[in-house]
Amino acid sequence: MKEFSIISVSIINIIIGVRYCLLTYKQKIKPALAMWAFFSLAVAMSLTTYMAEGDFSLWDNILNTTDLILVSTITVFIFIYGDKSTKFNKFDKACLISVLLITVFWIITKTHFLSHIMIQSVLVIAYFPVIRRLWISKENTEPFSVWILLMIAPVFALLSSKGILATVYSVRAIASTGILLMLMLRIEYLKNTKK
Repeated sequence: MKEFSIISVSIINIIIGVRYCLLTYKQKIKPALAMWAFFSLAVAMSLTTYMAEGDFSLWDNILNTTDLILVSTITVFIFIYGDKSTKFNKFDKACLISVLLITVFWIITKTHFLSHIMIQSVLVIAYFPVIRRLWISKENTEPFSVWILLMIAPVFALLSSKGILATVYSVRAIASTGILLMLMLRIEYLKNTKK
């Protein structure tokens, strides 16, 4: 079951990365650079604190491991090929300050478990720019296919997760992507009722 989980999550994240980068390059989506930049920082910290907390390998938290490659690649693509609406605004900068404060807390205290839990809150904060954007927008700027896969990958990751922190990471990912999918559905619903 562990091998199935590792292979499934890895393949899903490769598909997500290729699709998201192509859509960004072709300007078919307008992803929030701030969200993906936060993801890169927070996912790296999450994996670091997970590994420091116990005798774990990269395979024991496959979602966190493959997410690091995924979010870093997407962040670079958005930075290079994204439109002007993907740049940082005041709201994004406020979220970045929150991310940095939690990072400083971890560096000072070295409490891996608590820091990992706080990092999960950073990963929730990372969704704020796109949540805000989807809440005020009349247009869905995110692809359903990618976010559905981003919800499926952590489900498979739960099959091979080792330790409570890996489970927390996956459950947080499922909940966060679920919120985004509901907001995307809301936009589609509102758009269809106005016709």
